[in-house]
Amino acid sequence: MAFQTQITSQPAPAVPGDFASLNPTATFPAGEGALVAASGGCAVGAFGWVQSDGRSVANTPPNGTTTAPDGFVHRDLTGQITSFSDEASLIIPEGFPVTLFTAGDFWATSTTAATPGQAVFASTTNGSIATGTAGSTVPDAVQTSFVTASTCSAGELVKLSTWSHAV
Repeated sequence: MAFQTQITSQPAPAVPGDFASLNPTATFPAGEGALVAASGGCAVGAFGWVQSDGRSVANTPPNGTTTAPDGFVHRDLTGQITSFSDEASLIIPEGFPVTLFTAGDFWATSTTAATPGQAVFASTTNGSIATGTAGSTVPDAVQTSFVTASTCSAGELVKLSTWSHAV
């Protein structure tokens, strides 16, 4: 474990992939044990796509497609610390179960600054989150059904929601 390098006066509000409220949630319609992390694993707190085999989930769309993601990868504590020197991991190892949420309120790290009501875009290269005006174009990203429900600067946690559509 590395030596502590910072002290904060308040605890972090969440970890990427955590639920942000007790609002209802919905998951991608898959059978029990039907979805597993694809080769190379699947990142928590990012968007995921069911691959062409109908079983594996990756943070990129299936080859040759640019469709909206199938859901958001929630933090179900399935990430594994697989390297002896790592302190933490938000990667679900290949073959481990993945649950994709199609509705709900979640915490995620945004690559862009955000204000409430902005559209959420999913990167087609790694599933990460960017924000923007609904209907606009974000390079290498597709618009999702989620909107932002809080304010943040780039690189900070933001609440994503399918329920909060106030502009």
